[in-house]
Amino acid sequence: MSRVVRVYRTLRNNWKKSTVGFSLLIYGGHWLYGKYCDNLLRRAACEEAQVFGSQQIPPNVHVQKATVFLNPAACKGKARNLFEKNAAPILHLAGLDVTIVKTDYEGQAKKLLELLEMTDLIIVAGGDGTLQEVVTGLLRRADQAVFSRIPIGFIPLGATSTLSHTLYPQNDNKVKQIGDATLAILRGETVALDVLEIKGESNPPVYAMTGLRWGSYRDAADKASKYWYLGPLKTKAAHLFSTLREWPQKHPASLKYLGPTERPPEEPEVRPQRPSLYRRICRRLSLYWNPPKEEVVPEIVPEPWEEAQLSPIELSITTQNQKLDLLRTEDSMMICIEPETISKADFITVGSQRMAKHHLCPEGSQVLQASQCILQLPEGTEGFFSIDAEEYDAMSVEVQLLPRKLHFLCDPKIKQEYLQRNQTSSEGELSQVAPQI
Repeated sequence: MSRVVRVYRTLRNNWKKSTVGFSLLIYGGHWLYGKYCDNLLRRAACEEAQVFGSQQIPPNVHVQKATVFLNPAACKGKARNLFEKNAAPILHLAGLDVTIVKTDYEGQAKKLLELLEMTDLIIVAGGDGTLQEVVTGLLRRADQAVFSRIPIGFIPLGATSTLSHTLYPQNDNKVKQIGDATLAILRGETVALDVLEIKGESNPPVYAMTGLRWGSYRDAADKASKYWYLGPLKTKAAHLFSTLREWPQKHPASLKYLGPTERPPEEPEVRPQRPSLYRRICRRLSLYWNPPKEEVVPEIVPEPWEEAQLSPIELSITTQNQKLDLLRTEDSMMICIEPETISKADFITVGSQRMAKHHLCPEGSQVLQASQCILQLPEGTEGFFSIDAEEYDAMSVEVQLLPRKLHFLCDPKIKQEYLQRNQTSSEGELSQVAPQI
């Protein structure tokens, strides 16, 4: 009892040191518990991957080859460690023939894709910038029609991994998020996503999975990191100082666009069986004696371009990959033209919201659906575009939608949710139209 009293007196007489020590003890215990939980998640993911690896391969089937493009600089230099701890063991236990290609500088992935040999899987381990480089290098190839059929897996390791919100369930735990993405790659479920082809006046085309941004919100968000010393107020400070330098902020441009296009029916995955020799001979004889009449092909009248003169505070051209609709009948990209006039207070408020949701289209904006557009900027225009979080010089560009161009590996549950959600919404629209008919 006396010992307990002495300990109590010591803690009471040194309450400052006791408080600091107790806080460190709680923090250390919480940190160790988090590490323990992460190890349990890794173990569970490896056990599931081992099930894939233990499956027998038929004699006439080769081991599946996967080429991984890893950006070690992503996530402030932590991407390599995250990949080796959480994703690499799963891929190796699954029995894949893994080839890891590490990029050393910006733009290297585009060049490496030119030398890529045929592979069964392409896996991108990084953020939006790494994914944009891989997609651009892939679609710049002369044989892109063949390589675009290769399934692409995306392991979100970057600070911004926008496409992961479409492909996988969201989780605040980084270990869980990476493990789920890697396991989804092994399951083999794919979803077709749109791509934007962005052509400049003289530069080779750039391809984007998310979209293009140009305007004041983008410029202010790019400078927010300079005010790091203001902590959580750095975002508002960047937008506030932007209004002090120039106001009102407008971006004059000329826009020409074509409307949406009808989605063609999907090609059957299984080719029909070839008819027998007797049927083929009979068919050729019938065509020889009764040749088909030449059909007069009607002249196709080109669709007229819509033109608009605009000067918005920001303009964005995005795919519909963020709000995926697997049952839609039209293919289009979204053009968001934000209002020309806005108060400084609204600019700061909306700008802070746009930091979390880059492609948020505020209320009062004009939204157009197009399959192709031409953005013409005045001569001497300065500034930058943001194409999938990568910075490019602002210039006149032609943007074309490539519908369902690439196939990305996704979580099967997510794909099922998309199908159910789209089917429910289409049934709801039909039920609303039926009474009017």
